[in-house]
Amino acid sequence: MTKESEDQKVKDNLAKIKHKIVVMSGKGGVGKSTIATNLAVSLSQHGYEVGLMDVDINGPDIAKMLGIENERIGAAEGGGIAPVSVPPHLKVISMAFLLKDQDTPVIWRGPLKMGAIKQFIGDVAWGELDYLIIDLPPGTGDEPLSIAQLIPGGHAVIVTTPQDVALLDSRKAVNFAKALKMPIVGILENMSGLTCPHCKKNIDLFKTGGGLKAATDLSVPFLGNIPIDPEIVESGDSGKPFIVEHSKSKSAKEFTTIIKKIEDFVNDKVR
Repeated sequence: MTKESEDQKVKDNLAKIKHKIVVMSGKGGVGKSTIATNLAVSLSQHGYEVGLMDVDINGPDIAKMLGIENERIGAAEGGGIAPVSVPPHLKVISMAFLLKDQDTPVIWRGPLKMGAIKQFIGDVAWGELDYLIIDLPPGTGDEPLSIAQLIPGGHAVIVTTPQDVALLDSRKAVNFAKALKMPIVGILENMSGLTCPHCKKNIDLFKTGGGLKAATDLSVPFLGNIPIDPEIVESGDSGKPFIVEHSKSKSAKEFTTIIKKIEDFVNDKVR
């Protein structure tokens, strides 16, 4: 297949997708995949047709968080790769579906990763989507750059935690998105404080408020805070997104408010 035909397939697929949201972070360990997973699930629960693309080639966690790590992809009717379906309206693609088992590492150099990403966009039979959520690996390297170049019109959600080290890297992620002229939906502060299960007092385990300060300093929207919650950890490990399993929890309510802000932002941009 020629480069021109590959590029055309990517263009044709993207033309069927209304909104592209890139979930990124300046460093690892901030809960980016958890945010991407629950964002995609919540949107699909509201009746939107949603795709979730796990572009963390070396550390694909999305399948585990959705309880579909044992699924495998196949051929789609009409050609292309069939993504894994998660009812009611979610389609997922991840490197996890291509590995022999969960312990198999992906030992690839940059060009192979870039080829896989291009296939995820152009060869997967996404169909008509309201949203494509893209979970990027941390940092501002090859994969984020390739996504920004391959998916014009994408919107960036920056995930950080409150401590200074994470905020330093999240600021770089914001400036990365600005340099590539990618509209920034906002900064989301994850792991923001902890409510003691015994005395019910708030504990600033990793500090709080850093995300808001970074957003203010960099003149980008602040989406909100999601506290540390053991139920989020348990939900991710059990493959049951917390936005569904613990919809009445404080964390889920905060996240629902954040999702509404994301919806409003991207819809406003296309008007």
